[in-house]
Amino acid sequence: MMHFEAEEWSDSARNVACDVRQVAMQRHLETGCKPCTETIGHWEKVANAAAAEASRQPALESARTVQSAFTTVGLAARRQETGCFIELLFDSFSQPRPAGTRSAAMRIRQMLYRVEPYQIDLHIELKPEQNRLVVTGQLVNLTHPEMVGRDVQVMLSDGREYIVNTVTNQFGEFLGEVNNSGDLEISFLGRKGKPIVILLRGPLHPSSAAKE
Repeated sequence: MMHFEAEEWSDSARNVACDVRQVAMQRHLETGCKPCTETIGHWEKVANAAAAEASRQPALESARTVQSAFTTVGLAARRQETGCFIELLFDSFSQPRPAGTRSAAMRIRQMLYRVEPYQIDLHIELKPEQNRLVVTGQLVNLTHPEMVGRDVQVMLSDGREYIVNTVTNQFGEFLGEVNNSGDLEISFLGRKGKPIVILLRGPLHPSSAAKE
């Protein structure tokens, strides 16, 4: 009795063998060949498991959690590579707001950083209808206060996959718009070409304006 090879039974289980071969193999199984019946049974289990794995999709929230974890690790690693000390001089979110103006104020965040050789002035505004952030900034060269950081390449990211590249103008100003994902990353090159990375978590949320 002629037996078929394991590779042939694998093709049969995955329905990729030619029609003539499939007919011949089916007739062979009908003779009651025990070894070949066990072999095809094994490969059918493998094929079924592979098909089930391919169709299985994780919950969207779980996927976002894992993606966020890997993104956070990547951002942390990049911050460690900068070797730059970033000092926060001012954050409007840490200042008390007069009653009656809090709802409007929550849509705008102003921040001031210092990292050699720059002072970075940031203005972040929420566009709630699109859930996007408009980021305006200015770089001032502290080494030469009369000079601004012009022609500096600045990258804005939502901490996921959306990235905007821009360049400061003659006044050291830049402007960009990203998704309000809960993470905001601003990066550019500092002294000696070392990257400067500012990472903000949850700077503005649509629900914040509605709480008060």
